[in-house]
Amino acid sequence: MDFNLTEDQKELEGLAADLLAREATAERLETHEKSGAPYDRALWKALAQAGLLGIALPEEVGGAGLGAVELAVVLRAIGEQAAPVPAYASLALAALPIAEHGTPEQRRLLAPLADGETVLTGAYREQGDGLAATARRDGDGYVLTGVKTFVPYASEASYILIPARVEGGAVGVFLVEPAAVTLTPHPAATGEPMSRIALDGVRVGAGALLGGTADGAAWTTLRRFAVAGAVATVSGVIDGALKLTTEYVKNRQQFDRALAQFQAVTMQIGDVYIAKRALDVGVWAGVWRLEEAARHAGDTDVDEVLAIAAYNACDPVVKALYTCQHLHGGIGLDVTYPLHRYFAAAKHYGHLLGGAEAQLDVLGGLIADAPTVSMSI
Repeated sequence: MDFNLTEDQKELEGLAADLLAREATAERLETHEKSGAPYDRALWKALAQAGLLGIALPEEVGGAGLGAVELAVVLRAIGEQAAPVPAYASLALAALPIAEHGTPEQRRLLAPLADGETVLTGAYREQGDGLAATARRDGDGYVLTGVKTFVPYASEASYILIPARVEGGAVGVFLVEPAAVTLTPHPAATGEPMSRIALDGVRVGAGALLGGTADGAAWTTLRRFAVAGAVATVSGVIDGALKLTTEYVKNRQQFDRALAQFQAVTMQIGDVYIAKRALDVGVWAGVWRLEEAARHAGDTDVDEVLAIAAYNACDPVVKALYTCQHLHGGIGLDVTYPLHRYFAAAKHYGHLLGGAEAQLDVLGGLIADAPTVSMSI
């Protein structure tokens, strides 16, 4: 199995890296943080003009019609620069589920996103385990009840994708406008806007149900892309932190020697590299399987591989970032130094994913539920 990028994917990777290196400089990130703006609108527009926001969107709405691997390439590049844009929220949590399951009318909502004119998001998390939000049929519509947490850019979004259990059916995903729900801001490690959403009997029309059916398929897609997008972003985050730390230990002098010349330092840098590579393997294996599952309508071991990638993002990578901070000494704790953005981003996505223990629980459940194959000789 070859997870090397194709030539086209490498060109996409180079385009994204060049644009973000040029547009998301340290000075610009500092200016943005001082501004208090929810995201860098100029950078968001630049990503759209380069075609990066539409890379995995349908061609009929101005996208390139590509898939999960190309989305991961873009999100990795954004993570590597710790760029303050709502790409994960808009693309992984919303656009891909809409593109795959939406009606033609619902898919048309993606056109402004491809142009960088709007933001979308999805409510992936709830308090506790499982999915407790419900959707009760009410005439020709539905009444939504429940609580969603850790929803990024909810107040900035045009629509929020909200999964809920429909009585008498499976899980449906609903397109809901922010004005229809109660939003309570809560802090995030990265400083980006996050919200708790209270669904106090929110009524939506029949046209709000994604794809017009509650068969669980749209929720499966949203859930999988939520994990895949998060681990792809963290893969870029640890890549950026490792490059920053490697450059620092090569140039920082201690006892008239570069830090990189000390064996203990090289061993610790090696540990960071191993954590990064382990996550990379999980990311590319996961998004490849995700793309294959969509293309062939099969249910491969995508959930198991994504859970393994998520575990690595929540535990080994976060520990590796502690090592990066340690190797920087006191400067690693200085919020005027870029390393803090990578650390904050890794913690942020670790929280979104539910933490390492939650991923081990998911993986254990998937293994326990897998059919037993008997072999006779």
